[in-house]
Amino acid sequence: MIILICLGIEGTAEKTGVGIVDSDGNILAMAGKQLFPEEGGIHPRIAAEHHAEWIPKLIPQAVEQAGISYDDIDLISFSQGPGLGPALRIVATSARSLALSLNKPIIGVNHCIGHVEVGKLDTGAVNPVSLYVSGGNSQVIAYESGRYRIFGETLDIAIGNCLDHFGRETGLGHPGGPVIEKLAKQGSYIDLPYVVKGMDFSFSGLLSAALREAEKGTPMEDICFSLQETAFSMLVEVTERALSHTQKDEVMLCGGVSANSRLREMLKTMSEEHGAKFYMPEMKLCGDNGVMIAWLGLLMCKEFGPMDLSETGIIQKFRTDEVDIPWIDNTKSYLELSDDLIAKGAESNIVKSSYLGEKAVLKDRIPKHYRISEIDDKIRKARTKEEAKLLSDAKRAGVRTPILYDVNLKDKSILMEEIDGEMVKDIINEDLAFRIGREIAKLHSADIIHGDITTSNIMLQDDKLVFIDFGLGRYSHFEEDKAVDLLVLKKSLQSIDYNLAVKYFDCVLKGYDNEKMVNHISDIESRGRYTH
Repeated sequence: MIILICLGIEGTAEKTGVGIVDSDGNILAMAGKQLFPEEGGIHPRIAAEHHAEWIPKLIPQAVEQAGISYDDIDLISFSQGPGLGPALRIVATSARSLALSLNKPIIGVNHCIGHVEVGKLDTGAVNPVSLYVSGGNSQVIAYESGRYRIFGETLDIAIGNCLDHFGRETGLGHPGGPVIEKLAKQGSYIDLPYVVKGMDFSFSGLLSAALREAEKGTPMEDICFSLQETAFSMLVEVTERALSHTQKDEVMLCGGVSANSRLREMLKTMSEEHGAKFYMPEMKLCGDNGVMIAWLGLLMCKEFGPMDLSETGIIQKFRTDEVDIPWIDNTKSYLELSDDLIAKGAESNIVKSSYLGEKAVLKDRIPKHYRISEIDDKIRKARTKEEAKLLSDAKRAGVRTPILYDVNLKDKSILMEEIDGEMVKDIINEDLAFRIGREIAKLHSADIIHGDITTSNIMLQDDKLVFIDFGLGRYSHFEEDKAVDLLVLKKSLQSIDYNLAVKYFDCVLKGYDNEKMVNHISDIESRGRYTH
């Protein structure tokens, strides 16, 4: 078998990297240089100038480190996006120039997928749910139906951006993450907003609240502790929901924010509680680097061949789910449940029970050991109380939900009717999708946000749709929240059958019958929320 060697060039933001890898996965060289801005954030033009200065120096450095000649290189790979436009253009131009001068083939690759694939190379993970967190990106990624899918993402700013922004505004410096982590070790909890919307998270409100606390003179150690604990709990919760939904048995952490030991600890704890293996690549491979670009270039080139020069333009908002990934083994291992446990969800255990001779289920909102007790107790109690009210109000809106038998706020549990029916995910068709849209419209007309509308949380009993698990539900009259509610369902449909998901979701929207909402959903999807 012929061994190929690829040189990869990375430069989507402030880090310039050149890596050399062979097709057996051996890392031959890794060279890099990071830009540290004197003040403020990363300026696109300055980042581009940094790449233009260092790429010509790092290429010969990497070749020398690898102990090869330029003739030994078989492929040039580069970050095609997502990233800062001016920075990406310097990288692409450098890669084209090198490929032309050496007369070598070239390929552009997706930066985010590079993080996942180099993580798998380094750890041996096969098919994980990946939490990818960096300055410009916050995504929960898992392979499904031929591509990496985004099961959760930020609705506004990335976690790295959040920490860096806080660091700059409060004089802690840039990057903010390491200083915040250090100060957090001496801090105590103060109440900050915890925002998880379905499978997505939001950090802008959390950042604003933390900055207000700083203005009030709250001890910086307490703010840093609370900011970190709240943000990371949100990230881990959404990763947990994706793990539960996809039923995979591996979790991987990647991206520059992986450097935070508290985040690693929390994600590892969550994985172990679900019986999943936890992986994290060595730290030098977590930040932006040329090795991940070289390795992904080899994987892509093997499947699709090199690119024509006309195809090597940058894609500033290059979505992770736009790339075909034919090399993944999608084998899944399923968690075995005890006889009395109907389901082990991301948030609760569902246990068989009875009430006055009727079949019932006890929804036990179990403690999450990855969260500090102050956050965990607050969330579990609030969600238990809210869910009980939502179940009743949804009925008044004309939507069938389980009959509520008892609420125990002390134990954070709800006893309710057992729904003996079929999950929609197993029987979905166009007619059902249309009917689901009509039912969601009833909820939204009563300003009820389900919060977790997946095809596992809608059942068909006696030809009637029943909505279950309002655990992330809340009340809101905002169109944005209603659109996000519908988008959770779209992502769920994509995880069943990506090719049919568009057709089914169109049927949902026809049943929903609100043209303004269709436009609002399109607007959210077009924002490119997780680019640098």
